[in-house]
Amino acid sequence: MKRELLDILACPICKGDLRLEVEEENEEEIISGKLICTKCGTDYPIEDGIPIMLRPELRK
Repeated sequence: MKRELLDILACPICKGDLRLEVEEENEEEIISGKLICTKCGTDYPIEDGIPIMLRPELRK
């Protein structure tokens, strides 16, 4: 996931802003980490560079 994507993403539940926590990144993108909604607190994992923006109950 490119850092610039954070400017256009919003929480799919409440439309709140997202805060980024990086676990692993390279020169080009974030490989793993999570996005956390600053309004409702829901977190969305970033796996293999892809943000998983599904509600928690829909993730496997």
